[in-house]
Amino acid sequence: MNRHTESAIGILERLVGFDTTSRDSNMPLIDWVAAYLEDHGVASTKVTDADGGKANLVATIGEQVDGGIVLSGHTDVVPVDGQDWQTAPFTLTRKGEQLFGRGSSDMKGFIACALAAVPDLVAAKLTRPVHLAFSYDEEVGCFGVHGIVDLFEAEGFKPAICLVGEPTMMRVVNAHKGAATFITRLKGKEVHSSLTHKGVNTVIYGAELVGFIAKLAEERKQQVDPNFDPPYTTVHVGMMHGGTAVNIVPQDCEIVWEFRAVEGDDGADIKQRVQEFIDTDLLPRMRAVAPEADIVTEPIAEVVGLFPEKDGPAETLIKLLAQRNDTETVSYGTEGGVFQVAGISTVVCGPGDIAVAHQPNEFVDVDQISQCMDLMDRLRIHIST
Repeated sequence: MNRHTESAIGILERLVGFDTTSRDSNMPLIDWVAAYLEDHGVASTKVTDADGGKANLVATIGEQVDGGIVLSGHTDVVPVDGQDWQTAPFTLTRKGEQLFGRGSSDMKGFIACALAAVPDLVAAKLTRPVHLAFSYDEEVGCFGVHGIVDLFEAEGFKPAICLVGEPTMMRVVNAHKGAATFITRLKGKEVHSSLTHKGVNTVIYGAELVGFIAKLAEERKQQVDPNFDPPYTTVHVGMMHGGTAVNIVPQDCEIVWEFRAVEGDDGADIKQRVQEFIDTDLLPRMRAVAPEADIVTEPIAEVVGLFPEKDGPAETLIKLLAQRNDTETVSYGTEGGVFQVAGISTVVCGPGDIAVAHQPNEFVDVDQISQCMDLMDRLRIHIST
């Protein structure tokens, strides 16, 4: 067991104690982390959202020069509403060798390990800087991380490597799909259900649109990329809401849908084909009955894909530190692609299992925390004189 494991668990207990569900502010956690860093002589910068209710936190150990290493993690978590938790979700509860709590795996466990490594990093003579980069609103669209990349650019230095500590069971992930999420709103005409011919039923038209999206999903299965599971771009409808009563022709309907694209497929034609179906098929029929009928699609979020950098700096270093010879790909998204697009070599590797993320009774194994602290120790040694 790594000598810093219990220290990391203690920090994790504090982090889990902050309810940082994405719909709420993460400022209490950010303030606590800033104070912790200040106690160790490390200055930090907050990058807030437009309303000032949420913030990223960025801190540098060492000089602000090119070539550093970013330890990246998101501070927000998904809701616990309606989930069957056996422990208090915002209280870290230890049962044997498992630590239960919302965010314990995704991904406050990694943040706790990075913070537990701070005292030794401060005391070391580093040959290149280590940047701590903790973001907001990853779970709802990777919104906060862009402010971190912008800050690096504004400060005039460019890290060489980024380690995104999403839960991978400490395996090295060098690729994940890109994703885009949309909401399509249909507006029809409400009438009594005995006069359906005089109304525009948005649920029925919405169902046609869902069927068309499902057709696109089937087509994409023919374009195989064996590096991913499933090995193709997925197109998916997650929510559909419409109508008020069975005897009223529904005036409004909303459909939330997404695609997750493999490398070489930006998915642009998916959105284009959906819009063409709306413009040439659905809308003309709807407006023939009610000229005011409309269908509007708006983007909700975009997750930039992360793609392999064969023998890239991040993959080479993190494989060494994690003592791995292999790499993997995943289908879920991370903030890694944003760093990669900014020219920072990036991989994903962190403690915990993605299979328990977003689930009731989320947990991380103590051994995973220990393994992550081993990686932090090797990182310090690797970049010290």
